Amino acid sequence: MRLVTFSRKNQQRLGLIGPQDQITDLAEVNRRYLKGGNPPFLATMQAFIEAGAKALAVARKAEKYVAGKSPEEQKKLTAAGALVKLSQVKLLSPIPAPKKNCVMLGINYREHVDEGARARELEIKYPDYPVFFTKPATSVIGHLGKVIKHRATDKLDWEVELAVVMGKKGKDIPKEKAYDYVFGYTICLDMTARELQRQHGQWFKGKSLDTFCPIGPWIVDKSALPDPQQLRLICRVNGEVMQDGNTRDMIFDIPTTIESLSKGMTLEPGDIISTGTPSGVGFARTPPVFLKPGDKVEGDIEGIGILEVTVAEP
Repeated sequence: MRLVTFSRKNQQRLGLIGPQDQITDLAEVNRRYLKGGNPPFLATMQAFIEAGAKALAVARKAEKYVAGKSPEEQKKLTAAGALVKLSQVKLLSPIPAPKKNCVMLGINYREHVDEGARARELEIKYPDYPVFFTKPATSVIGHLGKVIKHRATDKLDWEVELAVVMGKKGKDIPKEKAYDYVFGYTICLDMTARELQRQHGQWFKGKSLDTFCPIGPWIVDKSALPDPQQLRLICRVNGEVMQDGNTRDMIFDIPTTIESLSKGMTLEPGDIISTGTPSGVGFARTPPVFLKPGDKVEGDIEGIGILEVTVAEP
């Protein structure tokens, strides 16, 4: 099940992506055809995630209802606004305004650690514990959004990452129960101003400029990806493959990350945790490669889809 937040007629809507890239408007189908009224958890992705099992049950019922209709009956649903083509709407980030900062992992793939150390002529050293930093909600954009090449940077770089969306509130979560707290998965592009990252001696500023956290294009519920540690992830710039890795190569896997992050710290539904990037980033290339206005960046993760953005002038 692929859950999307989309905009139609200047209204934010919650939907399911179905066959032929048709979107089922969950609130519309539930109200018109399933006689379910207008439950508040169908208003936003955040509310949907917080509602848990009852929201998923409504979504599956709507999915089954639409799938059972003939092509002619689906045309009527389209005319009524209950179905809409993906090409006719604007996709937003699945959670357009996260309640909290997005949590990011740094240096979580060995080959990425290696390339970074070589590029900066440093000793290769792997972390003993997960390295966390955050990005603010103001940096979040969605599929087909524009990443601004701010005047503050001439070294705009890319990183493709698997992002975990939490589904339940928890603290001190043990590894063996970590997946019980996961709602689903999406794609994150960790855009980075490399000189700001170096100048400030930490990662928050250089990675938190406006538009520097594209997320999407949708959330895949966890049942659709039974093993998120065996996913190929690719980043393309203007169609050229720059990164090509696999989530099995993480230094700290998802359960370890959740256990570590939740020690003494409450994680909540809708929290986003992005799990680091493989090798192939721009600053570590010979010569270095950085993004410029007009460039197209695609994050492609097996089992999820493609998140695409374009670099824009300030």
